[in-house]
Amino acid sequence: MYLRLPAGAAYPILGGAMPSPYCRVLGPVRVTVAGADAPAELLWRKHVALLVYLARSPRKSRTREHLIGLLWSDRDERQARHSLSEALRVLRRALGDERLVADVDQVRLAPDAVTLDCDRFAELCERREWANAAELVDGEFLEGLAIPEANDFENWLAAERALWRAQALEALVQGVAADLARGDAAAAARVGLRAVALDPTSEPAARAAIRALTLAGDRGAALRVADELVRALHDMLGAEVSEETARLVARVRDTRVGRRVVAAPPDTRPRPPLVGRSDELAMLSAAWQRACSGRGQVVIVEGEPGEGKTRLIEELVAHARLDEASVATARAVPADQRTEWSALAGLLAGGLGDAPGLAGAPPGALAGLAMLDSDLQTRFRATAPGIPIGEALGAAVGAIAAEQPLLIALDDVQWSDRATLATLPALARDTAARAVLLLLGLSRGSPESERLDELRARLGRDLEGAVVRLGRFDAAALRELVRWALPQYDADDAERLTRRVERDTGGLPLLAVAMLEAVVAGFSPAPDATAWPSRQRTLVDSLPGDLPPAVIGGICVRFRALPAPAQQVLGAAAALDQRLSAQRLGRATALDRPIVEGALDLLEWNRWLVADARGYVFAAPIERAVLLQEMVTPGQARRYRENLTT
Repeated sequence: MYLRLPAGAAYPILGGAMPSPYCRVLGPVRVTVAGADAPAELLWRKHVALLVYLARSPRKSRTREHLIGLLWSDRDERQARHSLSEALRVLRRALGDERLVADVDQVRLAPDAVTLDCDRFAELCERREWANAAELVDGEFLEGLAIPEANDFENWLAAERALWRAQALEALVQGVAADLARGDAAAAARVGLRAVALDPTSEPAARAAIRALTLAGDRGAALRVADELVRALHDMLGAEVSEETARLVARVRDTRVGRRVVAAPPDTRPRPPLVGRSDELAMLSAAWQRACSGRGQVVIVEGEPGEGKTRLIEELVAHARLDEASVATARAVPADQRTEWSALAGLLAGGLGDAPGLAGAPPGALAGLAMLDSDLQTRFRATAPGIPIGEALGAAVGAIAAEQPLLIALDDVQWSDRATLATLPALARDTAARAVLLLLGLSRGSPESERLDELRARLGRDLEGAVVRLGRFDAAALRELVRWALPQYDADDAERLTRRVERDTGGLPLLAVAMLEAVVAGFSPAPDATAWPSRQRTLVDSLPGDLPPAVIGGICVRFRALPAPAQQVLGAAAALDQRLSAQRLGRATALDRPIVEGALDLLEWNRWLVADARGYVFAAPIERAVLLQEMVTPGQARRYRENLTT
């Protein structure tokens, strides 16, 4: 027997106002009152069923006869009416007399009697706040609840589960897209896996998870999701995957160095999310979508070294690789200026030469480009004289774009050779009405950056496109990065570290990430270290000695945390200071090829090195300078150089 207390006596701290229960129904049911678990009697199966059913009913009202038939049809009339009365007594104790009205015929809940998470979920979906809506999904509607003896309730429950499963899947899939749009592939992957768990036969859920896992670097997990989808469709529905899903899986499987979404090596930390760059990534994504619709685009991503232009470009390139599109990438280095058409040769090797549709280019164009690529010479035997290379490029790009959209990404374009640079404006003009995005990364502050002035001046006039200018992280972005790197920190410790990182790095993303990675590895910055000299100082005009000790120490800690083979490969790359293939790094270090390739995968994942089809270079020259000053001895550097020339 339960003691009945007046509402004001039961909740004196609330001034007599009885709080409404909150009921989580999108997953295993949980009912709380003022943050505490509801009384055990309220959680009995039929009591929860009655509460949720009334809350989901039109006008939150039903007749007694209807409720008896719904939940107690297996009993005689007297027993059924008594059971309903007992259930209403329990609900009234939890809700209060004013929130549950039961007369001779009707049972009705007040509008504020109970809050269901599915109602909040529906509001968020209507406002398209997908990430927040996805957080509310924890499984099936009333997961685990079953009343086999109540057939009508079971039929209602099945219909509700189908309704909410469809809406939950939509929210989760859209939540994946929202996380990817702000550059957090790891968070997107977690949401995608929840969608797959909710419905193993849903192809949209599986595709979302496959994309997110691939972009997060876990290609193996992405392919496992694909295999599990095949089995689920076969075993549960007797069906096969659609062509759309099959093509996505094929693109995930078909990856290789220089033309890939980078895969995370075993036992490595996830890459940092792309904090503070959601607006810029959205601009790039919008330009890509316009290009895919047949409106050619030119986008210049401009930032000083260390501000993350390469990372931003890589993000869009990774997304485009999973679209039904052709992608060609290359990265210029200062030495490229000495060789005519070297940047174009890099693009041919970096995907342009393999793009579907290239065979449809005029024979003269193929012959012209074949002078820069031996593979093209083998595949396309000359049947006509080669036309000038600049014209050949325009014709080839047009043929490729007629087959499927094309993304051409040339990073550090300021180091490109004069011939390639001279042909870019004509290429942009000739592809203005084609499905082509010309994406150029430009290092602001470099003396060579003015070489793009002509192309930049035409954007918005006779060329469609934009200049995306990056800047340093503000306190909010650094705070988000600290929360990602050190989630165990409480609010005060996180805020102190945020201020320290801002002081030592001036908000420069490269240095901020390096410092935080070192802190994660156990590095403790000295309390009296000097700050970054000036927010106007760039890495172009900085020497290692100009950097704060905390940053130098952080870079050294990260280096020491690498396995010995990776340290040797990175040391050789620092000593040789050129674009290097895996073969040449193997000669320099005297390591076996599989060991070198494993080390390169780790170094690329951790963003020490970046790769294109022609080899590897340092992502940040300042880090190379620090390693040469602090970690690579002159004797080691000399040995690497001697091994390479022997």
